[in-house]
Amino acid sequence: MPTLDVDHSDDAYRNWLKEAVRKVQADANRSADTHLLLFPLPEQWGIDLYLKDESTHPTGSLKHRLARSLFLYGLCNGWIRPGRPVIEASSGSTAVSEAYFAKLIGVPFIAVMPRTTSAEKIRLIEFHGGRCHFVDDSRTMYAESAALAVETGGHYMDQFTYAERATDWRGNNNIAESIYQQMRLERYPEPTWIVATAGTGGTSATIARYVHYMQHDTRICVADPENSCFFDGWTKNDAEATSDCGSRIEGIGRPRMEPSFVPGAIDRMMKVPDAASVAAVRALEQAIGRKAGGSTGTGLWSALRIVAEMVAAGRTGSVVTLICDPGDRYLDKYYSDAWLAEQGLDVRPYAQTIERLLSTGEWRCQGLDRAVSDTGGPVR
Repeated sequence: MPTLDVDHSDDAYRNWLKEAVRKVQADANRSADTHLLLFPLPEQWGIDLYLKDESTHPTGSLKHRLARSLFLYGLCNGWIRPGRPVIEASSGSTAVSEAYFAKLIGVPFIAVMPRTTSAEKIRLIEFHGGRCHFVDDSRTMYAESAALAVETGGHYMDQFTYAERATDWRGNNNIAESIYQQMRLERYPEPTWIVATAGTGGTSATIARYVHYMQHDTRICVADPENSCFFDGWTKNDAEATSDCGSRIEGIGRPRMEPSFVPGAIDRMMKVPDAASVAAVRALEQAIGRKAGGSTGTGLWSALRIVAEMVAAGRTGSVVTLICDPGDRYLDKYYSDAWLAEQGLDVRPYAQTIERLLSTGEWRCQGLDRAVSDTGGPVR
């Protein structure tokens, strides 16, 4: 029987691949770490609240880390090829970051997204050379992206499947390792809680796995917005949980339990009303002079509730949450009173809750926490 020798190597492709990987890694090498900002709380509480400011990445959001990891993963697996498009299902920020990396290595990029995505995110995707492909129902994004990949001969990146596996959760300067390094000289260097929000679920999975791997005592809370199934799927242990409509808080909340969401790794979930998310992000601007996106508000609301629980229990310690992206992408939404009125969102009761907490240490939401569902997820 003759020897079979199949050679799939190609010098031109291998040279292109090496250069593409070099460019993506060089981007990481050029990027400084993101800042850890302090949210002002009364000194006598003995509690420190920090925000990891991911809006300072080159593409302006937490998703820059994810996009870099996904591109390296796709390149090293041989999925991303020269001249063929990369396609992603994204409500905005991931698509902005992936468009940046696609342009960096010279491949086309197509973002499949809801028609309701903010105009500023669409502009940024196109600025980086990407093309936007709109759908009317966010639940069809996955199938539409896969179909486009077949039609064009491209690669469907599929952040919702690969986010939790493309990032090295053991370290390698991931977001969790960065937080602990930056906390090293603080008065409470090991956070009592870290609060994340979930779009793919990849960030919460990375942080939670790192905490367990490094044997820290930190607990992980995931804040979920309205019109998302993660909270129900987690509390009911239902991997098939779904939501019938899309999230108003761009970048987080999903209509299905995504493969990258790892329920068993986290300790707690909170369901946050959208009006509370907006109230929190506006309170952030008053506190530190920075506008941020709605997902930041979802996490901050949950972090403030945890702070209130610690005050009530007489506990000291630190809490960390994230600034996911800048508020200038959402001036026509979360910072627009007209948009709030159109959506039927009244932020005033939630704003009063935050003001009362910061002035008295008391958390009195007058039943508003249960307007959507019980926000106090069980501690596992």
